[in-house]
Amino acid sequence: MVETVTLYRAPTPVADAGEIADWLRDRLARAGEGADADVEVRDRFLDVHRIEELPERFADARVLSPYERETGNTMLGIVRYEERALENPERAGGVLYDGVAVQRALNAALPESERPLDHLHVALLDRAVGTWGDHDGRWHKRVNVLGQPALVSVPGLYEAPAKPEAYYKEKQKHALVSGDAPPREVLENEVEGEFLVADDPRTTEALKGYVLQAVHCRRTGEAFCEAAGCRLSNPHRQPGVVEAQLRDPEFCDEHDETYG
Repeated sequence: MVETVTLYRAPTPVADAGEIADWLRDRLARAGEGADADVEVRDRFLDVHRIEELPERFADARVLSPYERETGNTMLGIVRYEERALENPERAGGVLYDGVAVQRALNAALPESERPLDHLHVALLDRAVGTWGDHDGRWHKRVNVLGQPALVSVPGLYEAPAKPEAYYKEKQKHALVSGDAPPREVLENEVEGEFLVADDPRTTEALKGYVLQAVHCRRTGEAFCEAAGCRLSNPHRQPGVVEAQLRDPEFCDEHDETYG
């Protein structure tokens, strides 16, 4: 039973935590938990639950190589970078973190009074997170990491699911000519297929399903839905994300009975 869901804002206007919370309340009401599940919104997790150890914990969670399981660089300069990134999130970026290690760090930052099993924390993060794949010996970026607190990575929404191959070719071509990444409008016009890119205006809508996945997992123990096109599915390619999070119907037949 989930009695309280606390959703934490991300430091970007394209991820509207208030709108996501309103949508989540409606879905939980349809699931029969409207009277008990209190959905609240707080400021950025890394501001609300700041502890002294967080910069070093983030430094220790840094992925050093896509193909090396070992993580972490706690040299003074790296820890200082993480301190600055906590204070000025707009300066962070370009780093992949071990999502499970970050989750442990944020769990340790939660006050004891807010750790009951019926209180789920969901942090919208400005960091890219990943998990190690034992099956192929490499790190994989993720949109979310389920658990307590659940992590939902805003940059992960754009970076984790693979885009059409033509996207990467066009981006590389533009970089060779201009030295910079092409604007979103250029990529959308020149690359066939559907995908989300950084600061996409559809970000809030797409994140709703990933936040619900975290709550659904806590409620039922079920991780992801196997049905393509369901908000609770976990597509590995961008066209699948668009279909699942931005197209009707929102849910497969089974989950439509609960949340639809």
